[in-house]
Amino acid sequence: MPAIVFVCTGNTCRSPMAEVLFREQLRTHGLEEAAWTVESAGTWAPDGAPAARFGREVMAQRGLDLSHHRARTVTRAMLERFDLILVMEINHKEALWAEFPELRPKIYLLSEMVHQKFSVADPIAGKISDYQATALEIDAYLTRGWQRILELTRA
Repeated sequence: MPAIVFVCTGNTCRSPMAEVLFREQLRTHGLEEAAWTVESAGTWAPDGAPAARFGREVMAQRGLDLSHHRARTVTRAMLERFDLILVMEINHKEALWAEFPELRPKIYLLSEMVHQKFSVADPIAGKISDYQATALEIDAYLTRGWQRILELTRA
């Protein structure tokens, strides 16, 4: 079963949005969602916190539900379960590489799926338009990087 985890800082904005957007990509491509493990986590997550209000609203506008999301912090045991770890910022990648050097081969920036090296800006404390822009950016990376994601998850 292919397994992918999205990682940001607090696991309340970017990574939960990426998780539900990726699940939507699976449906769009006619793949069985139950055949995948898709999760999210944060490097400094307030464990148990809900997804950010504007994140929930922006995903709801797309017909996606973040109401049941609860933030959690990454751990070695968690990350070892995944084929692919996609992070939102360069500093997330550096932090995970430093803390879990044996996992380096499966840790990438989301933007690296399209052969770039850019951080996805954190919309926390921003306006709903910031969350909309972040969702568009994440969705574009997932769409354009779809084949690369499949290769790296061995799907």
